[in-house]
Amino acid sequence: MDANLRLAQRPEADALLGRSPLAALVGMLLDQQVPMEWAFAGPYTIAERLGGDDLDAREIAAYEPEAFAALLSAKPAVHRYPGSMAKRVQQLCQYLVEHYDGDAAAVWEGVGSGKELLTRLQDLPGFGKQKAQIFLALLGKQLGVRPTGWRAAAGAYGEQGAYRSAADITGPESLAKVRAHKQELKAAKKKTQKPL
Repeated sequence: MDANLRLAQRPEADALLGRSPLAALVGMLLDQQVPMEWAFAGPYTIAERLGGDDLDAREIAAYEPEAFAALLSAKPAVHRYPGSMAKRVQQLCQYLVEHYDGDAAAVWEGVGSGKELLTRLQDLPGFGKQKAQIFLALLGKQLGVRPTGWRAAAGAYGEQGAYRSAADITGPESLAKVRAHKQELKAAKKKTQKPL
């Protein structure tokens, strides 16, 4: 995998995301309840703190849980909820070791259809349907992973020309468009909620 991703908006963090399937998966896992750039910079911060230039699923899976949580909690914290996210990252890595011999790219390599890929992604710890669809769209739109029916399996996130998620971010301008879309969704949701 060698792609020019711009999700963290930091060259060194984006370079890791572009070359490391595991870093991309971990960034997607971290992408909740924090700004997208913070989430996708997380894998780089973790790799640095582990003393390497990439993430290793076996190393993370075997890491002592309290020590790994402390690693993510050190200032600046990798996530707003570093303890719970440390546990999720370890669960993801343990699953990859158990089911894919520690190779994150094996989740999508040789997959027969978008539907099958969506199922594989949803089977990953911490990946619900929406997160799986966003990552599937990211794979298709920016990483060239396009099994038959990938756009349909990604749902609205797979639409061409949409600015809905991390899958559509290629720089600061598209990041602003995705942010604007999310703000519109929040405002619309607020309008439909009735006060108690």
